[in-house]
Amino acid sequence: MRAIRLRSGSRAAGVLVAVTATATTLALTAIGPAAAAPVTAPAVAAPAGASSPQPGDACTTADLGTRHPYIKSTEVSPTITHFKGWYVTEGTTGEQAVTTTTATTITVSVGLDDKIEASFAADALSKVGVTVDLTVKMESATTSTESNAVTWSFNQPGYYGVYKGTKKVTGTYGSLNCNRAQQSDGSWALRWAEGPGSGAFTTYTTLEEGAVRCQDQVPAGSIMAKAQSLLDCGSPTAKAAHPAGAVAPTAEQHQKRAAQPAAPAERPVAAAQAALDCQSPVYKIEVPGKPLSWGAPLLADDGVRLRPSSIFSAHLDNWRLCNVTETGGVLEATLWNWGNGGCATIAEPEASERAILTTASCTEDDLQRFYIYRDVPGSSAIGVQNKYTGSMMGHDRYADGEFIRQYSSGRQDGTSTYNLTGV
Repeated sequence: MRAIRLRSGSRAAGVLVAVTATATTLALTAIGPAAAAPVTAPAVAAPAGASSPQPGDACTTADLGTRHPYIKSTEVSPTITHFKGWYVTEGTTGEQAVTTTTATTITVSVGLDDKIEASFAADALSKVGVTVDLTVKMESATTSTESNAVTWSFNQPGYYGVYKGTKKVTGTYGSLNCNRAQQSDGSWALRWAEGPGSGAFTTYTTLEEGAVRCQDQVPAGSIMAKAQSLLDCGSPTAKAAHPAGAVAPTAEQHQKRAAQPAAPAERPVAAAQAALDCQSPVYKIEVPGKPLSWGAPLLADDGVRLRPSSIFSAHLDNWRLCNVTETGGVLEATLWNWGNGGCATIAEPEASERAILTTASCTEDDLQRFYIYRDVPGSSAIGVQNKYTGSMMGHDRYADGEFIRQYSSGRQDGTSTYNLTGV
């Protein structure tokens, strides 16, 4: 972003601001070669603004493997990130370099993640900016990395607060997934519905820097007003004469300054599971209309790949749904592979965008739990989402040996939609 510099009011007044740049029986019909043609959701023309769906909007089969963020609430608050009380006497006016002290650290985050590498997180922050009509940080950033030096020209003596500040933007977001919903007349349709994966976000606008005195008239609710409040203008410190230079903060000033945010709690260590309660049907997870399907690896250091099914597949292309639950029409299950006896999982150290789906010994771990979004009854089309990471499963391209990977927003070209076909 190009840095710009703004001016307002009189420099002599000392109030200038510079802008520094988501246990029931599976309700899926097993589709075999002799089964009737599936009843799919009717095609619906994409409404205006389809790139930002809202709860209840229509979606299509191709959307089953995708997800979108939507903003539920926002709050904007002026925040001082760097501050120093500074006394200017007669004869010490003019340009001075002031080294401020970090007052509040703001770190851009979406959910528990402060590394904005995934498309879902970036999309969420983009929608935040639109919602509050502000330009906000949409990448990994923290105010603690900003220089704390402020160079300012003081034209009048007085007690100043030299500061850097920003507008801190916080709130909550939800995750929209396409899933089947029963209508009032008993028919089924595909709708965008709130799925798992909601959380809180934090971001901020471009930093401003400036200097403000106790007697300056500043806009209420502004960053300057927030800085002025830190001056504790009614105290003897503000009224007494001081030598030119830094003024030590009072106890009351310390209390006013924002506390640092607590570190997020660590995820509990997974506990071993004694047994899986697997349903009897066996499925292939197929690319619609194509012969390739999910094939589990034989080697521990390999991943789930698109493979052709044959007599040589050794059941590596056969999956069972275990420990199945259903909430709000969304299935949650562990995917157990008949061929290697492992459970589909995302390896936690690699739980980033495009991480490879693999299999491991079955444990009670949300990394091995998946949400399954279904087409209308009669169709076997599904979308698959990892419970812990919130990402959808998909593939980069249709090819023998291509890895199944996770994508935070799914694959918008429809390649995250699969068929759960009974064997």
